Amino acid sequence: MGTQHLTPCRGALVCQQRLRLPQLASEEDIGERLAKKKALAIFSSDAISSSAYATEEILRVLIIAGAAGALAYSIGVSIAIALLLTVVSLSYRQVCRAYPNGGGAYIVARQNLAPIFGLIAAAALLIDYVMTVAVSTASAIQQIQSILPAAYDYRLEIAFVSISLITIGNLRGLRESGNIFAVPTYLFVGLALLIVIGGFIRIVTGSAHALPPQPDAVPLGTEQLSIFLLLKAFAGGSVALTGVEAIANGVPAFKKPEAKNAANTMITMAILLGVIFIGITIVAHAFAIVPSTDNSGGPTVVALVAGTIFGASPLFYLFQIATALILFLAANTSFNAFPRLAAILAQDGYMPRQFSFRGDRLAYSWGIVLLAGIAFALLVLFNGDTDALIPLYSVGIFVCFTLSQSGMVKHWFLTREPGWWWRAIVNAFGGVLTFVVLIVVTSVKFQNGAYLVIILIPVLVAMMLFIQRQYSASQRQLAIRPDFVARPPHREERVVIPIPGLTRAVIQAVNVGRSISDDIRAVFVSEDPDAAIEMRARWERQVPGVPLVVVESPYRALVGPFLAYLDVLDRAWPPDKPEPITFVVVPEYVARHWWERILYNQSAKRLRTVLVGRPHTVVVSAPYRREEETRFDPPPVPEPTSET
Repeated sequence: MGTQHLTPCRGALVCQQRLRLPQLASEEDIGERLAKKKALAIFSSDAISSSAYATEEILRVLIIAGAAGALAYSIGVSIAIALLLTVVSLSYRQVCRAYPNGGGAYIVARQNLAPIFGLIAAAALLIDYVMTVAVSTASAIQQIQSILPAAYDYRLEIAFVSISLITIGNLRGLRESGNIFAVPTYLFVGLALLIVIGGFIRIVTGSAHALPPQPDAVPLGTEQLSIFLLLKAFAGGSVALTGVEAIANGVPAFKKPEAKNAANTMITMAILLGVIFIGITIVAHAFAIVPSTDNSGGPTVVALVAGTIFGASPLFYLFQIATALILFLAANTSFNAFPRLAAILAQDGYMPRQFSFRGDRLAYSWGIVLLAGIAFALLVLFNGDTDALIPLYSVGIFVCFTLSQSGMVKHWFLTREPGWWWRAIVNAFGGVLTFVVLIVVTSVKFQNGAYLVIILIPVLVAMMLFIQRQYSASQRQLAIRPDFVARPPHREERVVIPIPGLTRAVIQAVNVGRSISDDIRAVFVSEDPDAAIEMRARWERQVPGVPLVVVESPYRALVGPFLAYLDVLDRAWPPDKPEPITFVVVPEYVARHWWERILYNQSAKRLRTVLVGRPHTVVVSAPYRREEETRFDPPPVPEPTSET
């Protein structure tokens, strides 16, 4: 027996070694923590990569006004967004220190405001994480189009492959995904800073000049420049702030001291994003670069800026590849933050509990797989169009910004730690500012799709409340009194075995039933009287001591007649005695290969489904394997001979 048990384990270990996927124990979680350099690549790729399309979203709005002077406002809009980024980053830096266990806006709002506000923040975050995957992937494909226009026709196929690879990378574990994602992130940052520096040099030296518009450029509009248009441009460019909160949500993933490392990484991310975003906007304005028309497959604004600075050199193609990669991998921010938030919600009872389970590689597998499926479905629904997805973006994140900073104000008033008053002022100012931006973004983007987010947030909140209510109800039903002491039951037990015939699996089920109770009977549901007579004769000859009950089924049903027989047993029980426990032992044949399982045990599955939850009934599976056949075939007794 020892050898039989050890051999499969050894085989599994060899398989894991070949795949280089050893299991990780829970205590190895510390070893999977991230240093600041890797954490910056993982948690900041979303925020930093948004500089690749935020400028374009501003220009798409301002170009409606047409005149070059209107496009000059893009610099002012980008600076305003960068100032907002500064306030939000400083606020979330304090969240990292105050709540080192992660959770971000959900934990802050739930503990300081009210549980319902925490759920609103959680719903908004979950939506935003899904949108991050969809928008980043669609934008990455646009960057590929800038050097390979034919890629537009295969955008959904490219999206499926990229999301699948990111999913597999995250299922392998955090540390390995950090190794994978660090190179493109730092390559993009380095080349983007080189573009900004090169552009500034040309601006200062006077060599920057307006370029002729590309053939598929968006034509200049004639609408008058107005406050509403500037607010709309600000709302479009505010997508640059998406992903800022991911570091605060993932504080537990950092190496010790977690809070300090996360806070410092937050500041580094904000500085890099602000410099790249404003720099690209200034360079784009200096060379009069405008976006391409929708769905034209033309180059993006950031590609035109890179082409202006690098020309047709290898650096241009390297930058476009790095931009596409960081946008693909920006989705990885969500693949780290979404499962962690879902796990926290599951621990609090607002999500199915399986979302809190960690796989062999210490990854929250359920959340990772769910995020991948929803994000790809969204890309298919919107046909991989970035401009169609953008209006749904950033609304949820400003809901989180407002709730988290409002919660932090109350947190400082309650704790009154050293320096609490100036921290409360920072968070209060940030809360008011982000609330105003939330109103602006929602009103400006409402007709273009933001209304979907406004509908989805309360729907998700209602779903989480329903799940929590179900868990609470079941917990109350399963609870036992503190003074309760478990004692042996004073109830009789009986065994009922539904049999399809006389097989080795049935004999094993009979043996299992005999180990439970002496009150045992087999039930044979038959539609053929002759077959029933033959079955009874064979049963009495080969299985003595176990009565066989034949239940006729003229309508060829199995489950209904069997349940009717159990009801007859219950009614026949004396009313003055406690109801007995009925053990239904279901014989099952265990197929050797996974593809054989669809051929067997379908009736057994139907019986189990119906019987689970029946009062005073316990369903017992009695599996039979081919390896056990020898126990039913004793060696034959030799016939006597003359010598004997």
